[in-house]
Amino acid sequence: MFRSRSKEERSAKVNEAVTPDQPKQPRDPQAPKGRPTPKRSEANSQRRSQAAAPANRKDAAKRSREARRADLARQREALASGDERYLPARDKGPVRSFARDYVDSRYSVAEFFLPLAVLILILSMVNRGQFQTYVLLLWMIVIALIVINSVITGLTLKRALAQRFPGENVRGAVPYALMRTLQVRRLRLPKPKVKRGERP
Repeated sequence: MFRSRSKEERSAKVNEAVTPDQPKQPRDPQAPKGRPTPKRSEANSQRRSQAAAPANRKDAAKRSREARRADLARQREALASGDERYLPARDKGPVRSFARDYVDSRYSVAEFFLPLAVLILILSMVNRGQFQTYVLLLWMIVIALIVINSVITGLTLKRALAQRFPGENVRGAVPYALMRTLQVRRLRLPKPKVKRGERP
C-alpha cells in the first residue's frame, strides 16, 4: 500500500521534471497552432483594440457619430484657416488651390450676383409705368455679363492650368472655380489667401 503510493508520487515527479514546459490544463482546441508567440507590444495593442471595441450596436453608432462630428469640426477649422491636411476632398490638392487663388486674385461680375438679385427683386415690386420693363432689362444685362465673364474666366483658367500643371489631372477644377466666383469674397471657404491683383 505505502509502496504503491510512493511509486505513483515518484512517477508524477519524473513526468513533471521531463515535461516542465507542457501546460497542466488541456490545450484549447480552437487556439491557433504553429504560430509564433506575439511580441508584447503587439499583444498590448490587440488588448487595447479589444477593450476599445464597442460592446453593442448602440455604442458603435454613438462612437461613429462622435467621430463624424470631430471630422466635421476639423474640416470647418481647416476651411477657415486653409490647413490643407484636413480640407474636404473637393478642396484638396495644388490644382484646386491654384484655381481658388486664380479666382480670388481678380474681380468677377458673378460675385455681385446675390446682392444684385436682391436689389432687382426689390425694384421689381415698384409698379410705376415702364419701370418694371427697365428692371427686367437690367436683370437680363446682369445675366449676360455673368455668362460672358464666366466664359472668359473659364477659358483663361483652363489655359493657366495647362501651363502650370502639364500632364496632371485637372478635371473639375474649372467648374469648381466658377462656382466660387458666385460667392461673395468675404464668405468664400476656404478663405482667400491672395489679394486682388496678386498673381496666384
